[in-house]
Formats: sequence, C-alpha cells, structure tokens
Amino acid sequence: MLKTPHTKASAAKRSVIARLLADTSGNTMAIMGAAIVPILALVGGAVDMSRSYLAETRLQQACDAGVLAARKKLGTSVVTTGAVTGAVATTGESFFNANFRNGAYGTSGRTFTMTLQTDYAISGVATVNVPTTVMRLFGNTNVPIRSECESRLNFNNTDVMMVLDTTNSMNTINSGDTLSRIEVLKGVVRNFHAQLTGSAAPGTRIRYGFVPYSTNVNVGAILQNDWVVNRWTYQSRETNPTGGPLTTTSYTELWAPDPIAPGSVGADTPHTTYAATYHPATTEYGSPWYTCDTALPNGGYTAPATQVGASVTTAYAGPPAGDKVTKHMVLIENGTYYWQNLNGTTCEVKKRVYNNLKQTYDHVTIPYQYAGYRYKPIEYDVSGWRAAGRTCMEERDTYKITNYAAVDFTRALDLNIDRVPSASDDRTKWRPSYPNYIFEREIDYYGSGGTFTVANVDSIWSFFQPTYSSHLVYCPTPVRKLATMTTAELNTYLGSIAVGGTTYHDIGMIWGGRLMSPTGLFASENADVAGQPTGRHLIFLTDGQTEAFDIAYGAYGVEPLDRRRWDPATSTDTLNQTVEKRFSVACREVKRRNITVWVVAFGTTVNPRMTACAGAARTFQANNAAQLTATFERIALSMAELRVSR
Repeated sequence: MLKTPHTKASAAKRSVIARLLADTSGNTMAIMGAAIVPILALVGGAVDMSRSYLAETRLQQACDAGVLAARKKLGTSVVTTGAVTGAVATTGESFFNANFRNGAYGTSGRTFTMTLQTDYAISGVATVNVPTTVMRLFGNTNVPIRSECESRLNFNNTDVMMVLDTTNSMNTINSGDTLSRIEVLKGVVRNFHAQLTGSAAPGTRIRYGFVPYSTNVNVGAILQNDWVVNRWTYQSRETNPTGGPLTTTSYTELWAPDPIAPGSVGADTPHTTYAATYHPATTEYGSPWYTCDTALPNGGYTAPATQVGASVTTAYAGPPAGDKVTKHMVLIENGTYYWQNLNGTTCEVKKRVYNNLKQTYDHVTIPYQYAGYRYKPIEYDVSGWRAAGRTCMEERDTYKITNYAAVDFTRALDLNIDRVPSASDDRTKWRPSYPNYIFEREIDYYGSGGTFTVANVDSIWSFFQPTYSSHLVYCPTPVRKLATMTTAELNTYLGSIAVGGTTYHDIGMIWGGRLMSPTGLFASENADVAGQPTGRHLIFLTDGQTEAFDIAYGAYGVEPLDRRRWDPATSTDTLNQTVEKRFSVACREVKRRNITVWVVAFGTTVNPRMTACAGAARTFQANNAAQLTATFERIALSMAELRVSR
C-alpha cells in the first residue's frame, strides 16, 4: 500500500504535540510565581525577628545596668533613714540611656521605669517598639519588646571586727559637731549594724567583734586559764632590810584658844569672782581644763608663831627609841586671809578676817627612821589573776626586731597571731598586768624627773608608780569576740565603752587579728559555716597618731626597764617608731589570713603606715560626724554583693 503525502503530514503534526505535552521545563516559572509570597514572608520574618532579638538583648542589658547603678547609688543608709534621693533615679536612668540610646536600631517608644521594693531591691521595666521591614507588607509594622530587671544589695556570711581607738582624745568634739568623737562613733556603728542587718538575706550570718585599745587591750575574759602564767617578774620594790637613815619628824597637837585673850575670826564670805583661764585639749588629753591664775590680795594677813617657855624633853619608846622634844607655842593671826576655788569655769575668791586670834598648841619632835626600799625586779605568784580582776595582759615573749622584712615568728610570739599557748612553755603565755606592783627606778614620785636605771636601787624615796597618772596604765573596755548581735546587745556593749590612755596602735591590730583569724586561737569559732565562705573585714579606726610614753606601763611592761622589744640605749628607732613598725608587721599578718583591712582616721590625718596597711582605696579620713557616717556607708556598700536578681 502506498503512502500518500497527506498521511505523512498528519503524522508529523501529531509528533510535535506529543513532545510539547511531555516537556515540563516551563513549569519552574509558574511554581516560582506561586511560591514568591510565602518565601518573602519567611525571609522577612527572620530578618525582622533577628533585629528584634538584638534589640531585646540590648534592652535587657540596659535595664540591668540601670537598676544596678540605681541600687548602688541608693546605698545602705536607706535601711536606717528611709531616704531615697532624686539622684538614685537620675543615676539609674543615665546608665539605662547610655546602654540603649533613644532610637537605637531604629526603635521607637522607649520607656524605662524603676520601683523601690519593700526589701530595698530596685526593680525595672523597659519597653521599646522595633519597626519591621518586609513584614510591614503583611500589616505587621512593629514588634513590641519588654524587659524586666531587678537589683538587690546582699551580704554573704560576714565577720566584722571593729578595732577602735578609745584613748583620751576621743573625748574631743570635732569642729562642726555637737557630740564628742566617741559618742559620734557609737552612733555611726549603730547605723552600720542596722544597715547590714537590713540588707542581709534570710539565713545570712553577720557577726561583730570589738577591740577597744589604748595603752593596752582588755582580754582577760576570753583567755583560758592555762594560757596565762602562774608566776611573773615585775619592776617592783621591797622593804630594805637595813632600813633608811635615822632622822626626826614633827607634828602639832593640843590646839586651844588662849584662855585670857582669844581674839576673834569672822565668817567665810565671798569676795569676788573672775573667769578661769581656759586650756585647750592636747593630742591625748582629750578634755580642756581651767585654772585660777590671778594673784590674790594679801589683806595684811600675818600669822606669827612664837615659843612660850623652855622646851621639854622626855623619853620616846619608839621605834626608833630616843628623845621626844615638846615646845609650847602660841599662834596669833591678824588681817584678812584670801583663798580661791574653781567652780566650773569661774574662779571664786573668798575671804576671812582675823582680829588678834590667839591659839596655843604643842609642837612635838620625835625620832624617825625611813623604812627604805630596795627597787628591783621581783617575781610574784599571779595564779589568782582572774579572781583579782586583772584583765589586761602583758604580752608573751618577743625580741628587738632589726629586720622587719624577715621577722622570726618563733621568737616574736606577740606578732605570731595564730600561735596557741603551750601548757609547758611560759614563753607562749600571757602575763597579768599588775600596775600596783610597778615602781619605776629612778623616776621621781610625780614622773617628772629622774633617769631610768636597770640596776637595783636602795632608796628612802618612793619612785614613780604609773597608777599615779591613769592614762599611763589604762585598761580599756573588755574586747568582744565575734558573735551575732541584736540591736539591744549592741547598744549595751557600746554603752559600756569608756575612754582613757594613750595611743599604741600595734596592740590593737595584734588582738584584732587574733580574735578574727580563722586559723588561730579561736579557729573553731571562726570557721566557715556549712561550706559557705565568710567575708572577713577588720575596720581599724583611730583619732590620733602613735603616742607611746617610756614611763607608761602597758603590754610590754615598763619599756626602758624590761626592754623586751625596745632598748633606749641601743635601739636605733624611737619607741613610737617601734610601735608603728610592729603595727605594720601585725597588719601584714592579718591580711595573710584573707582578712580585708579598712582604716579610718577620725579627726586626724592619715598615718602613711596605715595607708600602706589597708591600701589607698580602703583608707579614709573623716573630719566630722557627717563624713564618718558617709565613710561607714561606703565601707558597708563595698562589703556587700551587688547583683541582678532577675
């Protein structure tokens, strides 16, 4: 069969159509056209969400920065004063603004509000709108962002040891204040306690200890009996067995008015008054005083005494035996006699008029032998020290240090603050302070003249006892070991603190370290609780420079006689320099126990050694009550942990 041309054309047409129907390459355009809208939504949403997430992160950081800054500015005083200044909000807002500028990331509607909570935390809420780009095509023009934040000031377990200068000068009133330094200090410590208590989280342990110091430190109540020696040698005296030289002494007796012409005397009457002379307080004698210095009129007053008849000599049995000589006398007084008394700040002059007042009496002279004394070191039994109320102590063994960078703590047991006394080694024990045993040879009775002598001395004279001037032997208020304290307990203790004595900074730092060390005398009491670390802070406050006296009796005995740490004949340092260098060693040892030291100079300049001890950032000078209050608030704030709580 033949194929015609028409048949061939039809077959070719059918082949082209089939190929077209089988070809799917043109479908891509159609699919893309249909999928473009959801793809744009997906990609645009991711871009907008990324911008929103970045803005939210920065907003949260700004919120946290704002409440942290505001809480720090609020400080700890709000617990006691309740005062919230406008500066708190201003500070918080400034930090928020600095961390999230208005319009950042193209945002709008930025807001930031802060609220003071009842527990003194500061909470904040920050909001902002993030504009969309691609999602705007779908009607979503903004993504609202909200961040919440909160900051609080908290204390972890904390020990605070207050080493307080309680010398005489703490009675001084600083310029601009109305209360003495010691009363200002007590008030500031009360506020400090309230601020820490009010800022502490439930379950937090905050303990307080106190070391009032001056010429010595009162520690007897916290020492175990076997930490104190039973016998000790003091610079003392005993009766000289050979006695003193023979001499005489006189007295009067049998006074009586003349029976024939007794005369008369007028009543005591006021004459005049005048303002007493004012003497300002000195460095360590912290109270001003007044004296009456105007010369008195003589009023023609005379008091002649004449002997009547011969002397009568009789036997005197003694001891010592000898002659008793009696002279019969007559005293005649005429004229106006004046005298004066100090009454507060006023001198009162009084007078008495004599009109030929005649009295008779006997003047008697008898033999006398001064007992005489041998001045020397004497050993005493002091095992009854606690019953005798001897609560201040002399230090344990030490030596005269020449190289303070390499102290031998096996010899300087006073500076070895962790050393626990050994029962069999008296070198390691303390010695009770017995001022009534002390006589300083050869310093005169008033402590104003004479020269120290280490040799034994025989004399009829009574040499100086430091008890004659209480500031030279002062035993301060007892120390208080670390313990939690209620407000009532704190007030009771602060009320007991008295002032006196002179400034020995080293003994204060030594005992502050001993009472606080977690590895020393009271290690079991000062250990961390339940694995929670304890922050340890020693606050050392003084109102004066070192003022050690050679005639004082303190923690190292009578220094020119005992010569345990200082020798006036051979030491290249003065006694003051010795005290200050040993203070530095003690401070260094305290810090080695991971204790933070703060120094406050109140009403005085800062001693460079104290700055070196605490560091410039933890050394403060306060000249009045307001500055001292601010200083303790700064210390409290630095001791606390400022954190974001949500």
